[in-house]
Amino acid sequence: MKPVKLSDLIDALEFSSDEHGSWVDLETGSVVHVENHLISAIEEGDEDAESLGEWENEEVEIAKALVADSGGRFVDAPGKFDFHEYRQMERFIGTVEDSAAAEQLWRAIKGKGAFRYFKDTARRLGLLERWYQYRDSALEEFVRDWAEAHQIPIADETSANPLT
Repeated sequence: MKPVKLSDLIDALEFSSDEHGSWVDLETGSVVHVENHLISAIEEGDEDAESLGEWENEEVEIAKALVADSGGRFVDAPGKFDFHEYRQMERFIGTVEDSAAAEQLWRAIKGKGAFRYFKDTARRLGLLERWYQYRDSALEEFVRDWAEAHQIPIADETSANPLT
């Protein structure tokens, strides 16, 4: 099993969508992304999936490997719904010492548009950069914990040694 770059796992989580799936390829140590409609086409034996543009050949081959995998080569990469960013906002607010600022942030996350209101309020209070640092740290910790739970080694991107 080859180590996976921490940044690749974080990118997979941050850019996950309903249209694409992301998996860790344990043979190559890479994170692969495939459109969900392509996976469905391969599963259904749709011959049109075979005749896509040349630039999509690699994605077709990965989709075929995913469909054929019996659970040994690919692991679902963590997605945005696994991370629970709303919970991270709540935790961040708990670190804000200024009670008036914390109260404004609590109000911002209630109701529709919570993420946008939270960021707007954090910006107005001069806390946006601190929020992003907090979030990035929490995201990295989450991904490291996820990798450990799945027994996937993470490559230290500053050296050739795996961290886990």
